[in-house]
Amino acid sequence: MKSIKRETMSKQVVDRIIGLLKSRALNPGDKLPSELELCEMLFVSRPVLREALSSLETMGIIRRKTREGTYFAEKIGSKPYSIMLALSAGDIPAIMEARMALELGLVTIAAEKITSEQLRTLEQLLNEMSENKEGYAPLDKEFHRVIAYSANNPILEGNIDPLLSMFDETLSQIALQDRSHESTLREHQAIYDALAKRDPVAAHASMYAHLHHVRMKVMNSL
Repeated sequence: MKSIKRETMSKQVVDRIIGLLKSRALNPGDKLPSELELCEMLFVSRPVLREALSSLETMGIIRRKTREGTYFAEKIGSKPYSIMLALSAGDIPAIMEARMALELGLVTIAAEKITSEQLRTLEQLLNEMSENKEGYAPLDKEFHRVIAYSANNPILEGNIDPLLSMFDETLSQIALQDRSHESTLREHQAIYDALAKRDPVAAHASMYAHLHHVRMKVMNSL
């Protein structure tokens, strides 16, 4: 029989610890047993366990507090999705499609959940974009981010920031044929108007029109 590699054992420990969440033996925010207890439960050495815990911490699944112990994260963070995106770096069509798939769903939900305060934030961002014909990209990104978070879905929240950052990084590496400031502002205004009316269908259509134009601009520049 072939000996089990330490790396394989570490991965198995990762799966077993994640299994504690899946089975609801422990819940998000709960404290994990001590290292000694985990070693006894999983029949592994302390070096193997620590390797597994380091992997889980890198992925944002656990957090370690000095003198307090190790805890499961209370909500899904962006690290697991960031790692997955890093493996797709350079695949521009896939990144664009992923952004469309995520944001079209988010804006539809946002039309039902967005608050008056979040609408005021979007309106302020539109005004600032209108006054900044050059260098309005950060405002554009924040506009989309506010919409994503207004969907108020903790499972999806961890996805939007790394996806927008990856998209921005991708755009910085290609020479884009820039569209006019006026058309970009007009498309964002249409999205805002649909959200203000709490109209999911119109919000989806407006977001699709905007992202489709962005996708065509990107693909034509390749």
